[in-house]
Amino acid sequence: MTAQIIDGTAIAKSLRAEIAEEVKRWQSQGRRLPGIAVILVGNDPASEVYVRGKRRDCDEVGFHSNVQHLSANVTQKDLEDRIQTLNEDASVDGILVQTPLPEHIDEDRIIDCIDPSKDVDGFHAYNIGLLALRRPAFRSCTPKGVMLLLDSIGIQPRGLDAAVIGASNHVGRPMGLELLLAGCTVTMAHKFTQDIAAKIRLADIVVSAVGKPGLVPPAWIKPGAIVIDVGITRGGNNKLYGDVQFDAVKEVAAWITPVPGGVGPMTRIALLQNTLQAARQRQTD
Repeated sequence: MTAQIIDGTAIAKSLRAEIAEEVKRWQSQGRRLPGIAVILVGNDPASEVYVRGKRRDCDEVGFHSNVQHLSANVTQKDLEDRIQTLNEDASVDGILVQTPLPEHIDEDRIIDCIDPSKDVDGFHAYNIGLLALRRPAFRSCTPKGVMLLLDSIGIQPRGLDAAVIGASNHVGRPMGLELLLAGCTVTMAHKFTQDIAAKIRLADIVVSAVGKPGLVPPAWIKPGAIVIDVGITRGGNNKLYGDVQFDAVKEVAAWITPVPGGVGPMTRIALLQNTLQAARQRQTD
């Protein structure tokens, strides 16, 4: 068996075209364009690349984007004040603060400052809580992107066994909630999990979101499983690596995502969808 590759880049291109068409219809009705504000703190090269990609996506679909690049020395209060200004700006539908933030900034407090109705990243405790209560509003972008990938290949998750490796607030935990909402029986594996290989081998769907290159070997994978690699690490040669031992695992799995070109483009699609959702709510309330 050789796994079929889930091409997130191609799927994202198709979905961006659909969003662009909806924005054209939106504009023809006399409504203002959806608007997103992105705050970039400091000069982290990877963050700058991500922000440029998000800006290109916005330009392609017709969103208005406002990137605010702040000094790495910005104070906690000044950053919180900047977010409050955006909360009150009626032309801004979504607010995104690019991470990582400098060490002197309390990231949790920053997320808490964002108006939940503009939390298009889906990181706010209010939106995570709604997902846990089976009343999703703005869903965390990477887990939402994974669910879009599963839908694109015709997978019906209900009744399947799923395993999520990694329990971060932004990916692992909401990923488990998404799969639970979809009807899976979910195992959450983390650094304290004992005999992780035995647990992962039971899963029909495996999502790894750790950021440790080569973490997942083929021995962990049930034959015919769907393997979604969220982990992404930049090596010393500037090459990107996933959590999964791709070449070996693809000989066991039925479906697998590459790194890059798998989950990453779908995360950005989820951000666009969330922003459009926020704009729709703000302009129809």
